[in-house]
Amino acid sequence: MASFLPVKDATLLAWAQNFYAVANVAPTTYGLTAAQCTAFNTLVTNYQTALAACEPGVRNKSAVQAKNTAKAALKTNARLLAKLVEGTASVTNAQKAALGVNVRAMPSPIPAPSVSPQLDIVSVTGRTVTIRLHSSETGKRGKPAGVKGAAIFSYVGATAPTDPSAYAFQGNTTKTVNVVAFPESTSAGTTVWLTAMWFNERAMSGPACEPVSATIQYGMSSMAA
Repeated sequence: MASFLPVKDATLLAWAQNFYAVANVAPTTYGLTAAQCTAFNTLVTNYQTALAACEPGVRNKSAVQAKNTAKAALKTNARLLAKLVEGTASVTNAQKAALGVNVRAMPSPIPAPSVSPQLDIVSVTGRTVTIRLHSSETGKRGKPAGVKGAAIFSYVGATAPTDPSAYAFQGNTTKTVNVVAFPESTSAGTTVWLTAMWFNERAMSGPACEPVSATIQYGMSSMAA
């Protein structure tokens, strides 16, 4: 995070005077004490005096050194007070901005996926079904933006159930091509159904896609068109 302290001498003085003026009205509001504000103002005054002694035509090596010393002391104390402000949970971003200190950018919340994936049957070999997932919006291969992976579910039966709890969870995956193996008790000619839903980095899931059916084979491979 970039420093909130100005680089130029005159701008730093203006910043420090504003910080004191704002904080001194109600120090405890910003997680500070009246004594801390008073001590800070003393450093501001010292810096202002030292800076004035460095005006063209009057400055000398000793004056510049004194100004740099006062500036360093002011900046050190300013950073300390800023940390106290930052550590006070009740201080709002608007109050921090009024003081002139850094305002932390709040990360944008990651929404759950709003659309379901498109699920295609790639092939059926025996009791193993290979599926491919892709974006239902663009039709392109790959996962949509903000999607980490998908949860895959299956059902064995002639008709796809409307109750989500009837589906068996097959696992989570970050791949778009996946293999689902059904148990040996699944006989040839049995209809199985597969569905999936995207999830994001926070494991928040979106809606499930419409179930897609496949027919269990034995040994031979049935390739999807």
